[in-house]
Amino acid sequence: MTDLCFESATTLARLIREREVSAREVTMAHLARIDRINPAVNAIVTLVPERALAAAERADQALGRGEPIGPLHGLPIAHKDLQETAGIRTTYGSPIYRDLIPAADSLLVQRCRAAGAICLGKTNTPEFGAGSQTFNPVFGATRNPYALDRTVGGSSGGAAAALATGMLPIADGSDMGGSLRNPASFCNVVGIRPSPGRVPSQGELGWFTLAVDGPMARTVADAALLLSALAGPDPRSPISLEIPGERFRQPLGRDFAGVRLAWTGGCGLPFEPDVVNVVDRHRQVFESLGLVVEDAAPDLAGLDEAFLAWRAWYFEMALGPEYAKTPDLLKDSIRWNVEAGRAITGPDLARAEVGRTAAYHRVRRFMERYQFFVLPTVQVLPFSVDQPYPTEIDGRPMASYLDWMRSCYLISALGNPCISVPAGFSAAGLPVGLQIVGRHRDDWGVLQLAHAFEQAAGGWRPAASAESAGGAATTTP
Repeated sequence: MTDLCFESATTLARLIREREVSAREVTMAHLARIDRINPAVNAIVTLVPERALAAAERADQALGRGEPIGPLHGLPIAHKDLQETAGIRTTYGSPIYRDLIPAADSLLVQRCRAAGAICLGKTNTPEFGAGSQTFNPVFGATRNPYALDRTVGGSSGGAAAALATGMLPIADGSDMGGSLRNPASFCNVVGIRPSPGRVPSQGELGWFTLAVDGPMARTVADAALLLSALAGPDPRSPISLEIPGERFRQPLGRDFAGVRLAWTGGCGLPFEPDVVNVVDRHRQVFESLGLVVEDAAPDLAGLDEAFLAWRAWYFEMALGPEYAKTPDLLKDSIRWNVEAGRAITGPDLARAEVGRTAAYHRVRRFMERYQFFVLPTVQVLPFSVDQPYPTEIDGRPMASYLDWMRSCYLISALGNPCISVPAGFSAAGLPVGLQIVGRHRDDWGVLQLAHAFEQAAGGWRPAASAESAGGAATTTP
């Protein structure tokens, strides 16, 4: 049998279900992999091996008794350190919550557990998930497994690095401005931003659509498998969509002959030339699938203002109390966002939402002709792990720590489902992701096209840098 740590999640689930391998064996293999590789990348920041092995034993016993099992039965997972996990430390990457141990699981964690997943611990994230560079004062930085001196992006950076190195077969992430897609692009894995409400979440902002939870994996099929466990209605989320999660366990194959796809050229945003070069060479891949590929771009005007306004509002709401009590324990970018939120007025938000709605209708009409549009996921290649964020792109200065993420956050503000899939590597060997955006709530179509592209173009490839750096390790913090 091939290395269990590099089998697909769908294959592992089948092997466990058919009792060709035990959940305990799979868990032990991944724990051993973490012990060897994690010190080089710092992706898993809290590890609970005894608890995981006990859960794996129970999973094997349940299977032996012939009990019904879930779609993730026996699969190892680690949750982003923004998800609350009962009895397992949840820090949000902040020294304020360095020692927090929640009493209850988040809704996402509950669904993973109910589907049979085995929790190994927590993955690294920037402080409160702010910014697409994974570093924080509690655990430090996560390093890119393809170039250890580079960042993994963020904010689901620990998840992406763990997937790329075989430490996990599936992982969850969250995405407001690109936090599922950005690290997927930087680490050569798959990250899906589902439609708002597709993966329900429980919290103070039941009607908020800018932030979503979603799956990450090495393949589109594996990400769809995890989505099948996360998706589906829940009365605790007023915007949850009614389609059950089982929808995403159906075969992904589809004939795309005659389907129109818009090749946007990046929607007028600045990109590093190496990023554009990698993505552009895949136009012919889509054509080979039978799609009609045309040069066209949607008008995204108004989405910039909407994203920045609502993000500032959100940060003031969520972190205003911490800002008031312990401002010195928050990083500069968070303080800036909170202060921007305090300056927002009701008329400011009204204008932002009017502009956002107008953009939605322009893109809706655009997508009456095109079922999908494509652009690079991220505007830059993975940059130095010591650099908080890029300050310029192709000669154009970036005014804040958010500006360089516009290729992701404009789509977040739009609200359409989108996915980052591996597109290959730059001349220097750095990963580049390609972003597919679908029609409103057509998550299934996005998965189908991403799967077809992946099959035609190839996808994940092992990360040699982390592999060569891995060695004897102590238990992670």
